[in-house]
Amino acid sequence: MRILLVSDLHYTLPQLDWVVRAAPSYDLVVLAGDHLDVASPVSLDAQSVVLLRYFSLMNPGQSLVLASGNHDLTGADRHGERAALWLTESRRAGVFMDGDSLTIGETLITICPWWDGPAGRAAVDMQLATDARRRPARWVWIYHWPPLGSPTCWTGKREYGDADVAAWIASHRPDFVLTGHVHEPPFKPAGAWADRMGSTWVFNAGRQIGPVPAHIVIDLEAGTASWRSMMGEEALELAAERAPARSVF
Repeated sequence: MRILLVSDLHYTLPQLDWVVRAAPSYDLVVLAGDHLDVASPVSLDAQSVVLLRYFSLMNPGQSLVLASGNHDLTGADRHGERAALWLTESRRAGVFMDGDSLTIGETLITICPWWDGPAGRAAVDMQLATDARRRPARWVWIYHWPPLGSPTCWTGKREYGDADVAAWIASHRPDFVLTGHVHEPPFKPAGAWADRMGSTWVFNAGRQIGPVPAHIVIDLEAGTASWRSMMGEEALELAAERAPARSVF
């Protein structure tokens, strides 16, 4: 299985065009949150209509999964907590999204939403516990925020990670956690696009300008992962006990 990970496109249309063109080359395409851009002069309602059209062009029903991020919250759910209500429309096109789980071969993919309160957190906790009881040979999480304690959340000045996801990783030990949210880590000294926390690989491609998003390709058959950006390409072996030292700084 070949997986493409991108995140934090923030309504950057040339980068969305690139994902549409690239999607057919992968078995799984992951958009790990922050599809909308709250700073854009385009209204969120208009952005959501355009994005839903883009999602319908990215191999839905076969390879596309979407997680929400903090920019994607547009209304209150039944608990009164903010949620990405507009994303549910993507299910009509066969897209897997927040709260869904799917199995491809021997790989279970769990898609976690950005939560905004105790009810949302409890739902993610239950989702992970439920999938832990049926995990096959390989377990992949999609979650917008990298864990605290990992260089994948390093901004260049401080750690900006999620303590809850760090605790969930320690408890459940998934094979992979595919994230975004913190734009800077791959581009900063002491930051990273990949980290191994125990037996779990954590990935964050970061965000860059231009028509091609920073992205990560994970090839499970070859046992490799690579990060591709304006800085060039870096790669690692998934069998390694830790991410290799970086030589770009």
